[in-house]
Amino acid sequence: MGRGFTIEIWFILAVGFSFAGYAIYLAGLRREIVRPNRASWLIWSAATAMEAVTYAALNPGLAQGWIFAVSALACIAVVIGIWRRSTWAKPTTVELLCIAASLSALAIWLIFRNALWAHLLVVAAVPISFWPTWASVWQDRSRERSPAWGLWTFGDLATLLVAIRGPQVGVDELLYIVIELLCHASVWFMIGLATINPLRSFGIGRGGLLVLDRYRPVRNLFRVDENHLGKAVFAARAFAEGDTLMEFTGRRFRADEIPRFAHGSIDRYVQVAPDRYMGPSGKIDDFVNHSCDPNAGLRFDEDRVFLIAIRAIAPGEEISWDYSTTLAESNWHMICGCRSAQCRRVVASFESLPAERQEYYRARNLVAPYLRRRDAIAPKRRAG
Repeated sequence: MGRGFTIEIWFILAVGFSFAGYAIYLAGLRREIVRPNRASWLIWSAATAMEAVTYAALNPGLAQGWIFAVSALACIAVVIGIWRRSTWAKPTTVELLCIAASLSALAIWLIFRNALWAHLLVVAAVPISFWPTWASVWQDRSRERSPAWGLWTFGDLATLLVAIRGPQVGVDELLYIVIELLCHASVWFMIGLATINPLRSFGIGRGGLLVLDRYRPVRNLFRVDENHLGKAVFAARAFAEGDTLMEFTGRRFRADEIPRFAHGSIDRYVQVAPDRYMGPSGKIDDFVNHSCDPNAGLRFDEDRVFLIAIRAIAPGEEISWDYSTTLAESNWHMICGCRSAQCRRVVASFESLPAERQEYYRARNLVAPYLRRRDAIAPKRRAG
């Protein structure tokens, strides 16, 4: 019982924290609670796999090698999950730099059989690989709202204790674990320590751990109130033309998964691709109504959707957008009650709009990507 037993306990904790973190993160990814940076995870899967291989070569038989192996498999699982739910963008310069560092490590290890230098190169690549995620979190910390970052931090601490108490301790070994610890902890501090509480992280406003809680709003930009149709979103302050109002989020569904008879408040689905829909998010974007003379519109940026002000919006004014700007389905329609002077009476697909109105939305980049070209909409066939 003594030293070996203590190491075993810390090893079990390290694996447990790491595995729990990945399981919770995958659950959040599936429910679209987190929106991870794709490039970072692709790099992490390659770098972690390389770290597991080189670590095993440098330290055969040590327990912490299994921790790296489990982490590598879990990273690959997250990448597969991301791949299935989004398209992949061209890597940035920083991302390419990190990929190059990882490939260089692989080449050195394979060509020169120098596992030590390969290991050190992977260590250097770790903070570079975190840069896209840091930038993403700096823009919007809700993208990584998951208890996983706190669990990974605790897992790194346990791994560090395993390494320190083990029979062999190398500087390169400790350096990698410390850097991992600092990187995971930095994201956890950026998104808020309260995210370690699963109740708050999964959107339930109960429970403690409110230290640095990012999710308590300090200023309301909008208010949800009633209009003649029901729930609606109103501006709580003035917005200028071109301002980004909010992001539309929600789980993506195939067309055959959408309820066939969803109407009114139940119908919160936005078409984002010819065969894909974004479902309700449970947030304020669910209550933004249609108008045939809207003051906002949806702008698509890769796999993300933002609501943009298309003219100045005064405090107290209802926020609205034109539902037809994303609709390709010719068999869907909705009786319109927007009461604007330009009301079309019926909301239908994009091709139902007058040609000048279609051009108006296209010129302002407020049309779904698959509707942007004039020839993207197949002409209706006439009978006979």
